[in-house]
Amino acid sequence: MKTLFCASEIYPYAKSGGLADVGYSLVKALGRHTKVQSVMPLYGFMPKEEFEKTDISFSINLGGLFYKVSIYEAFYDGIKTYFVDVPLLSATEEMYGDAKGDYANNDIRFALFCAAVVKLAQIINADIIHANDWHSALVPLMVRRAKLKIKTLFSIHNLAYQGIFERDSLARVGLEESYFHMDALEFYGRVNFLKAGIIYSDALTTVSPTYAKEIQTKEFGCGLEGLLQLYKAKLTGILNGIDESVFNPQNDAALLSCYSSETLAKKYENKKALQMEFGLSGLKKPLFVMISRLVHQKGFDLLIESLDAFLMEDVNFVLLANGDENYKKTLLPYTKKYKNFRFLCNGYDEPLSHRIYAAGDFLLMPSLYEPCGLNQMIAARYGTIPVVHRVGGLKDSVHERGGKCAHGIVMREASKKTLIGAVKRAIMLYNNNAKKEEMISFNMNCNFSFAKSALLYHKLYKKLLS
Repeated sequence: MKTLFCASEIYPYAKSGGLADVGYSLVKALGRHTKVQSVMPLYGFMPKEEFEKTDISFSINLGGLFYKVSIYEAFYDGIKTYFVDVPLLSATEEMYGDAKGDYANNDIRFALFCAAVVKLAQIINADIIHANDWHSALVPLMVRRAKLKIKTLFSIHNLAYQGIFERDSLARVGLEESYFHMDALEFYGRVNFLKAGIIYSDALTTVSPTYAKEIQTKEFGCGLEGLLQLYKAKLTGILNGIDESVFNPQNDAALLSCYSSETLAKKYENKKALQMEFGLSGLKKPLFVMISRLVHQKGFDLLIESLDAFLMEDVNFVLLANGDENYKKTLLPYTKKYKNFRFLCNGYDEPLSHRIYAAGDFLLMPSLYEPCGLNQMIAARYGTIPVVHRVGGLKDSVHERGGKCAHGIVMREASKKTLIGAVKRAIMLYNNNAKKEEMISFNMNCNFSFAKSALLYHKLYKKLLS
């Protein structure tokens, strides 16, 4: 069995969110069970000279225009990754858009990527293509349309991002007008790439069991709940994991002081260092941290609504976030108003994020919806107690009662009252040192690796070929 895993971003080559981490960690874990290789776009900001050009090249006819494709490759941590180098897709300095918004030709860019993936899969004799999110959602359609024997599995990491374009996009990407109807790609008079992955794939997954149920409801279905109900027989929710060799406080090179559940005093050395670095006083105060993209989904409207009440508590708060400029403009004045708040918004910094995980007492995740979430798992690994809204993968991985991993503070609804209530419960827990350290020790010994997820995906792969 040979699987080609395709995604628009894969760590360590390009990353904007959790998809890149999954593209690395899941593939690494899958490699213990089957032969798997990855493929992603070769973007303009990536160092092409550091990759090896293969002897694989071909042309793609898309919408009556021919595009020459070159394939590069690299190895990282035992994983072979192919890179698709093609005009339009590879010419940009960002993955999806710039300060002005999404690139206007994203439909053509990622249709080219999908077409190249299908061609590459044939060349390397792949049995299965595992496609992810809307950027590679046309892959199952293209495989079905070409009547290939390759099986396809399509994973939805975030249903809110669907790849929606104007009707004339069909012609631009070389698809017939016959695909423009509600049982195919049509979506309220426009073209929806994500629908292609849902409809034409042989198997469909999303990134947590709870999210698989939620997306079949009007509240979380983003207009596709009816379609997902129609295809629920092939839909499986598989909880993501993390690479515990990357996120390991016992040997993390980013930390001032490495530690384990047996040496928690060293964890607090990281807290002291971070608070000194950012000028926060009061080491005995609980340190709340949040590491996030600045988007509505992550609960920033709720956070802003609650921020005065939150920061008037006897706490410190460090927020590492980048994204929506309006949220930045709203949040920055609070750093002048409150001495116990630091807002770090000058781009994502991976080593800094590790230091923040290690320093924090509590990680805040007030997400309105959360397909899976990895931050709560990373936080638990670093002994930082998650405070979460009970949705999606957060519901599956953080529990206030019982013996399941991980233990944390759970908000039953997304409101100012419940958020401040959760903060107050966290402060009470912080002041109960024995209970707090028991919870930290339990969490640090939880297994959040991708091993279990990889086994479930491997089972699906085998089922597709049986």
